[in-house]
Amino acid sequence: MQTHLASENLQETTHSLLELLFKGGPVMIPLAGLFLILTALVMIFLLTIRRGALISDRFLALAEALMKKRDFLGLLATCSNHRLACARVLGRVVDFGEENPSSSPEQIRDIAQSEGTRHVSLLNQRISYLADIATLAPMLGLLGTVVGIINSFGVLSTEMQNTSSILLASGVAQALVTTGTGLVIGISAALFYAFFRGKVQTISSDFETGVAYLIALYSQLRRPVEHPHRLQMDSDFD
Repeated sequence: MQTHLASENLQETTHSLLELLFKGGPVMIPLAGLFLILTALVMIFLLTIRRGALISDRFLALAEALMKKRDFLGLLATCSNHRLACARVLGRVVDFGEENPSSSPEQIRDIAQSEGTRHVSLLNQRISYLADIATLAPMLGLLGTVVGIINSFGVLSTEMQNTSSILLASGVAQALVTTGTGLVIGISAALFYAFFRGKVQTISSDFETGVAYLIALYSQLRRPVEHPHRLQMDSDFD
């Protein structure tokens, strides 16, 4: 019997909450849309924003081994077969370096920096949608409150004097629903934005460190090897 009573109380609470949300007016429709978008973005970011999408220790070790063997063609093939961001950056750099053997280390670093910055910027741009929701949701909630209060005073002007206070209180209570809903959505979006921003900064730091090491190693090993007998011939001519 206690379980039955608890179930009835839960149903009544759920019904009352839904009824209260519906009384928020038409502004609740875009707020509901923002909530659905926020939920979808959080789920997507939890699955896609991770260290393994940008860099992996296994790829770093494989790329380092291929570079030490001076197998740059094999390194290009390996980069093209990986979907990691660091593989794309390294592949772009190695492709440029092999097509332009006379390019300087500064040019190699510029290519790597521009390509790496592009990948990090894409991550920051993706999570910025959460910041937009955090700003927009409270604004919509406030708009709903203003509209509700205006409607309440409009009803008051046509009703009897003895019912004016009841109508005003009911109208204001309904109007504040949109403000509360907007604040809940906005605060949630701000919290998730702060969480994913910190995660992106950590991942980006590891990404930049790994790419910088590979680029420095490539810049060093791509230089042509000086043979001892050639150096001896050059000294004889001098």
